[in-house]
Amino acid sequence: MAADAPKLRQLAAGFVATWRQLLGDSGVLLLLVAAPVLYAFFYPWPYADQAVTRVPVALVDLDGSSLSRQIARYAAASPRIELRRVTADEQSARRALLDGEIEGYAVLPRDLKRHVVRGEKAVVSIEANGAYALLNKAVLYGFAESVGTVSAGVEIRRLQARGQPLAQAKASRSPVNLQTVPLFNPTEGYGSYVVPAVALLILQQTLLMGVAMLTGTWVEQGRLRATAADWAGRLLALCSLGWANGLFYFGWVFLWQDFPRGGHPAGALLLLLCYVPAVCALGAALGSWFGNRERALQVLLFTALPLAFLAGFSWPAEALPGPLQWLRWLAPSTAGIQASLRLNQMGAPLQAVVPLLGVLVLIMLAALAALGFRLRATPSPATAGQG
Repeated sequence: MAADAPKLRQLAAGFVATWRQLLGDSGVLLLLVAAPVLYAFFYPWPYADQAVTRVPVALVDLDGSSLSRQIARYAAASPRIELRRVTADEQSARRALLDGEIEGYAVLPRDLKRHVVRGEKAVVSIEANGAYALLNKAVLYGFAESVGTVSAGVEIRRLQARGQPLAQAKASRSPVNLQTVPLFNPTEGYGSYVVPAVALLILQQTLLMGVAMLTGTWVEQGRLRATAADWAGRLLALCSLGWANGLFYFGWVFLWQDFPRGGHPAGALLLLLCYVPAVCALGAALGSWFGNRERALQVLLFTALPLAFLAGFSWPAEALPGPLQWLRWLAPSTAGIQASLRLNQMGAPLQAVVPLLGVLVLIMLAALAALGFRLRATPSPATAGQG
């Protein structure tokens, strides 16, 4: 035990010295403290409304019948769209769409009711702003639900006219009912889908760049070479800040934004325990190889978007080229995001993420080995001075 005391003192000294340098380095402090906090407030802000509702639309009624007016009433009642105008002039509706006053319109053709009464095919065309996928979806779904509801009522009345009771007519109209239940995103909101995953990428990128910049500073100052106990203290200090950021996201941001949570705090803590050291070790290894703080920022700054696609939540991993399906596991964000979604959003048991946690441990060990190789290749300050 007495033999371990000097190593523990070195570890503590390295821990304190690293924190002092962190507090005196405004650039690294901005990445490791200010950036995660700012992202926590401003990144979820555009998705605060979660689902797109009350999209402004118009209805072009060329029929003027009781059936077309019924469709207009159902469209006005739809929560997806907001019926701003009903007109018989399609050109005015098109100009309003091009001017940005509305995001889409539906055209009820002439003789719509006559075709429906005769049992003939009637087509309702819908024009929407395809530049915005979510708005386009809301317009299409809103009008489709309105027309579909009226169409179902017409068909049920037709079946009743043929002698079927109401209950039988409803069953004949829809023999198989579809009931959709969103399991892991009850609001079906875009924010609940993207922010919990991107939060792990934010933690990685800010921590990776900050650690690499600080390590690059040590290279420039000739302080890269240090004992194992010193480096353990350095990494522990950096990990402590990363753990604090992770707890800030998992323990407060997700609650504040009311994102779906799987209720697995022990699993989330274990994930952070593996994820943060893997990122810190990788950042230190990369910083030692880059050799200066500016290069670390220049290289790592542009990796966020490719890593987001490689993580497998916004783009199916099976659609990636074969080599990328393997290379994506070199980034801690891939295993970290998948494990976080399973634990925090899906409520999966810990056994379901053990392989992913193993990947993070392997990344940490490989990064530490690369850092050790770099340290052995770096001459000590005394040796460099003699040379």
